Amino acid sequence: MTHIPPSEDTTAPPPEVSPAVLRVRGVHRAIAELRRGTPVLLVAAESLVVLPAETAGARGLGELMQLGAEPPVLLLAPARAATVLLRAVPPGAVALRLSRHLLDPARLRSLADPTAAELLPAEPPPALPAPAEAGAALALGKLARLLPAMIAAPARPDAAARAASLGLLSVAAEDVLTYPIAMAADLIRVAEAAVPMTDAPDARVVAFRGPDAGIEHLAILVGRPEEAAAPLVRLHSECFTGDLLGSLRCDCGAQLRGAIRRMAQDGSGVLLYLAQEGRGIGLPNKLRAYALQDRGLDTVDANRALGWEADERNFMVAATMLAELGVQRARLLTNNPAKVAALGACGIEVEREPHAFAPNGVNDRYLATKAARFGHLLG
Repeated sequence: MTHIPPSEDTTAPPPEVSPAVLRVRGVHRAIAELRRGTPVLLVAAESLVVLPAETAGARGLGELMQLGAEPPVLLLAPARAATVLLRAVPPGAVALRLSRHLLDPARLRSLADPTAAELLPAEPPPALPAPAEAGAALALGKLARLLPAMIAAPARPDAAARAASLGLLSVAAEDVLTYPIAMAADLIRVAEAAVPMTDAPDARVVAFRGPDAGIEHLAILVGRPEEAAAPLVRLHSECFTGDLLGSLRCDCGAQLRGAIRRMAQDGSGVLLYLAQEGRGIGLPNKLRAYALQDRGLDTVDANRALGWEADERNFMVAATMLAELGVQRARLLTNNPAKVAALGACGIEVEREPHAFAPNGVNDRYLATKAARFGHLLG
């Protein structure tokens, strides 16, 4: 009989996990639960039970009711709330009373999504004071790349115990609000390979991943930018429709390919391909915004009508990647002053290099909006 020796230490405790990692894990798991329609307990001085209107179903609503001390409300960003209420509202989250008639998944989605089937009530639901943690609740919905419209109820005193018995997660509101900074500051360089391209044969791609092991950001290195005093740099937010499909609605594809060509001509450069589709709102929401633009809204008002800010991107991600790549000075290919300011605030010395492309007959209004409402320097 073969003798199998015992492991070296069967009684050793598992390695300690830092509090910071535990906080990140908690938010990441909460995001996954919300996307599958499961409520989460948002823990704070005044805790809330929250569930996205976009993914709410009968089971999730039933679980929320078991943890809530009062009837739930619908939390909306002010621009969407103003449309539902048919009047202007002050800044900040707005809470709408949900009658039993409105506690229906299809009607909840209609309240949240201006592109959904019109199932709004004849009379707008009453507005109520928003709970203290309404901002954190909407922020959690945004992190899940869902519409920022959250069903919420004040938690019962025994909500934590009830949540545990139902297998529901709890997450601290403070952890939700600090999560984007943690994701940007702690990116990890995970892979690198040579990827010769048509316009840049001497190119490499470096992959970066956040501590939540979620989405990846990419750095396309042309030549040896780490050896240049101030290489060309482009911060390019991924655009499935423009970069891959060649959509004429934007200038993203032209900017991507033009930047790579220019870096090759210059001898080196860094293009950061950031996983921030649609200025940070995600592809499904960008498609919703397109639908609203087809009804007459511009790109700014379309985003706001969905409950998002005009630009939700976090450029600290880019600064972290550049620091890891050894780039402290950059000639930034951009027309967006916000990118210059953001990198400068993160300690990167920046000189702007214009990067404009002519309208194509379809994206003329889009480019005009970028100039008029975002301050892009397209002249």
